Amino acid sequence: MIRICIADDHNIVRKGMEQLLLKTPDIRVVGEAGTGEETLDFAAKHDFDLLLLDISLPDRNGIEVLKELKSRNPALKVLILSMHAEEQYAVRALKAGASGYIAKSTAIDELASAIRKVAQGRKYVSASLAEKLAFAMGSGAGASPHEKLSDREHQVMLLVCAGKSIKTIASTLALSPKTITTYKRRIQEKLGMSSTAELIRYALESKLIT
Repeated sequence: MIRICIADDHNIVRKGMEQLLLKTPDIRVVGEAGTGEETLDFAAKHDFDLLLLDISLPDRNGIEVLKELKSRNPALKVLILSMHAEEQYAVRALKAGASGYIAKSTAIDELASAIRKVAQGRKYVSASLAEKLAFAMGSGAGASPHEKLSDREHQVMLLVCAGKSIKTIASTLALSPKTITTYKRRIQEKLGMSSTAELIRYALESKLIT
């Protein structure tokens, strides 16, 4: 029996996934969490085999939660569950210790297969992501320019490119507008760009946003 915990900020998603997984006799949902802090608290108090972790939690970025979980328990297997395209977070998640990255739109049979694979100590990635990893997970040759960004810078860049204002981003990330402005300047410096328009064009060309 594979015991899993589902961490997602939408209760309907957690409950729906739990109901679907009832059809798989070898997988049992033993817990759920709606925030990063709830996820960390559950992991500290309970024993389970695998965590299905949403990348977009209301209080903390999923990558940050993943890193903290792996620092506390390196053996914990984590499968990232996300609505975001692989180009946005998959490589970062795997580098941070995730065992796989799967879209929320994936059919339940494929999700169950991914859970079993990760529970066995293997990695789960799509064919297209495997090709990207051949470059990004190696020496860095062929890595995209945005891979130079820190996780927080990457997060800010995506929000800027999605059209969010500095004030809105600051509120979302619980940071000051001045700090967000500093992050934005660093992002542009690292990518060799001088305007938001250039950032958006780059993000579109790199399929970081649609």
